[in-house]
Amino acid sequence: MPVPTTPSALFTARSMSQHNRAEMRLAFDRAIQFANRNQLTLRVPHEVKPISNRRDMHYHYRPEIFLQLQGTTDFHFPREKFCLNPDEICVIPAGVPHGEVVHAGPSLPFRNLVAGFYNNTLSLHFAHEARPGKPDIEVIEFFDAPNLDVFLMLANSVSQTHGTHGPAREMVLKGLLLALLGSFRNIVETGTGQLNSDIGKVFQAKCLVREQFANSELCVQHIADTLGCSADYLSHLFHTETKERLTHYIQRIRIHGAILALETTALTISEIAYASGYADPAYFARVFKQHKGTSPQDYRSQLEAQRTKQEEQPKTVYFDRVDFTHGVPHKKDEPAAGA
Repeated sequence: MPVPTTPSALFTARSMSQHNRAEMRLAFDRAIQFANRNQLTLRVPHEVKPISNRRDMHYHYRPEIFLQLQGTTDFHFPREKFCLNPDEICVIPAGVPHGEVVHAGPSLPFRNLVAGFYNNTLSLHFAHEARPGKPDIEVIEFFDAPNLDVFLMLANSVSQTHGTHGPAREMVLKGLLLALLGSFRNIVETGTGQLNSDIGKVFQAKCLVREQFANSELCVQHIADTLGCSADYLSHLFHTETKERLTHYIQRIRIHGAILALETTALTISEIAYASGYADPAYFARVFKQHKGTSPQDYRSQLEAQRTKQEEQPKTVYFDRVDFTHGVPHKKDEPAAGA
């Protein structure tokens, strides 16, 4: 399993202040300006398949984005290594194992801005050098992102386009980076998050579930042990404050992640089960059907059927006719060509 963020770091990190938000806006504004002038260096490691565990490395089931502000980050991957300098951005594709060693600059301490993706939620945090060479969260904010698929599509497209050699590659990358950075800039300006309104152990439990939902060992007892309380106390507190049982919350977050994977990736059902924290794909299928009323495979088939049906719709609709082709219109009451 991937190595998650240190829970204590996640829980002791401060929520972003207005000053932090202003700093984050300025960081994205600067990156957008650099990208618009073709001066924002993009680093993307080669993808490694299948997902594998590597010593001193960890990976995530969603992309991760690093914007270097001060100092440097030495990244190492199974097939390569590189150094991320100030005013450079790194997009790490989902499933790519990586490790980080950070360094202060000549006159400024290490600092970078990191984006992570959860289920209908994205996080933005400033990282600092917590121990020599080791980064950790300084301040963090969670944002509700019902359009999370757009962020993921842009991040995935950046990494995929980076590996191509088409004649318009640089222009496409520039457009994708501007769209991605602009989307982050907008959500910092206007976004809010329900998660930020929770306090105490409920907030910590939700953070832990969203951070580690891919861990098959995640359960109420595991969360309670991490938070230093009993499972009964945590379950009662969570239900009292949220009106939802913690066990149901864990399953809901996992199933939401599986739905997103079914809709946006080509992963097999078994791969999605493992990525969603289920060690047994058959059990995953049963839980999925309880939540959605259909199996994961049937759900994916329904998505494909919907896409096919959309392709059968008219290409152009006029006030008195519809056109199913590239230039052979017919009256609405006439059958389509080839019908």
